[in-house]
Amino acid sequence: MLEMEAVRKIIRRALEEDIRSGDVTTSNALTGSETGLATALAKEDLVVAGMDVFREVFRLRDGGLLYETELIDGARAPRGTILATVSGSLASILTAERVALNLFQRMCGIATLTKQFVDAVAGTKAKILDTRKTMPGLRILDKYSVRAGGGRNHRYGLYDGLLIKDNHIEAAGGIAEAVRRVRGQAPLMVKIEVEVKDLAEVEEALAAGADVIMLDNMPVHAMKQAVQRIGGKALVEASGNVTLATVRAIAETGVDFISAGVLTHSARAADISLKVKRRP
Repeated sequence: MLEMEAVRKIIRRALEEDIRSGDVTTSNALTGSETGLATALAKEDLVVAGMDVFREVFRLRDGGLLYETELIDGARAPRGTILATVSGSLASILTAERVALNLFQRMCGIATLTKQFVDAVAGTKAKILDTRKTMPGLRILDKYSVRAGGGRNHRYGLYDGLLIKDNHIEAAGGIAEAVRRVRGQAPLMVKIEVEVKDLAEVEEALAAGADVIMLDNMPVHAMKQAVQRIGGKALVEASGNVTLATVRAIAETGVDFISAGVLTHSARAADISLKVKRRP
């Protein structure tokens, strides 16, 4: 579920950024008395994410607007599907339109891409994860969209998961030392994940007692060797330059998780239009 108060803060900032002293086009082109209906239409096949966010933009702009939809987040919407309708003051609808679409299109785009990755690894044990490579200020929406597309969230931020990366290893003086220091301070039930770049570092991470080993930018054949060497002694995550073209082969190495930054840092916004019809 989305934390709606956090979502409202995002929306209020976005509306303030866009409107500021007023919508000069709408306020001059309309009298303010015009009413009608706006229809959000999927112009391509997509996976829905952000229905509540889309609605909340209009609600915060004008509490008198009416919103209707028969879809839920995670649903597939073929091209031509009416995603939602908003009715009431056309001035309010037009002023909120861009913010509502910007957020909704991004969220549906992330969910749609995530679903493609999830479908690509179907039949393997690999789970698709996101990363922290999200749009600054929109992480709560980006990560929610991944879940709507059938993916799972990796750590939300620096505060809720231990991941010892290459720079930590260098700064601490090696894998063993980094793990030793972290283990001495970490809560008992928190898993320690270590990023490795080759089979030698896999051995170091195993010897240090890592709970999760991340295979970073390793060739597929090396990943397969690493999974065999780890042999269930730790969970295994694959990461780095994961694409739709490569994700199936990565999954077939036997890794438990595949994290893909592309889900959130490069997802294309879904093609959605909002068309207004004025009431006579």
